[in-house]
Amino acid sequence: MKRTKSLNDTVSAQESFLSRRFLLTGGLALAGSALAGCQTATIVGLPDQAELPDEEFDYASAYAALPDGDFTWPAINYKKFDKQYWRQVVEYKTREKPGTIVVDPYNNFLYWTLGNNKALRYGIGVGRAGFAWSGEALIRVKRPHPIWRPPREMIARKPSLERYWEKGFPAGLRNPLGARAMDLWQGATDTLYRIHGTNQPNSIGKSVSSGCIRMWQQDVIDLFNRVPLRTKVVVLTKDPNAEA
Repeated sequence: MKRTKSLNDTVSAQESFLSRRFLLTGGLALAGSALAGCQTATIVGLPDQAELPDEEFDYASAYAALPDGDFTWPAINYKKFDKQYWRQVVEYKTREKPGTIVVDPYNNFLYWTLGNNKALRYGIGVGRAGFAWSGEALIRVKRPHPIWRPPREMIARKPSLERYWEKGFPAGLRNPLGARAMDLWQGATDTLYRIHGTNQPNSIGKSVSSGCIRMWQQDVIDLFNRVPLRTKVVVLTKDPNAEA
């Protein structure tokens, strides 16, 4: 019970702060976009976020080694990956409102919808848990430098992980959740589904044995800095490219 109270207090404080900040800055930006009759993408998300990738986007800088508090996340050798998994704005038709995250675990993509049939797309790696849950949820907790607690079924397979159950695996370069984690909730229930970083960059674009939705550290930090708490997340229940 003590843990639940602490979590709720944290969530409330985060939401209150971000709501005030949005009203002061983000709300004005949205209004300005509407008045200007923007024909590309609606301004959504947190204020002071990075510019969206365009044709002149500097990928070398975006995926360079990234200092982040006490840690420096290693550079990504992005050129050895298919370009479809690089962070980029793409055409994307959806009925979801701008600012919604749509996870396509079947094709290893995460879309952050921008409106006007545009989305910011990231490549992802999908663990077994990433196929175990689908539907709709909200980001209720955002964790920088998260600790990781192995699930009980993983401990059963590898008892040496028991030592991380109580206090968790410490934050850092070896942490399985990486630089950031965004926890998805349905009402008062934690789905145990996470969008998080990974210390295994080669897993992006693949189905892997563990984890939920993995992103490159640089990408999960980028997404984390764009989306507010209570962002709606939709995890697709079927492959959108499959024949009906």
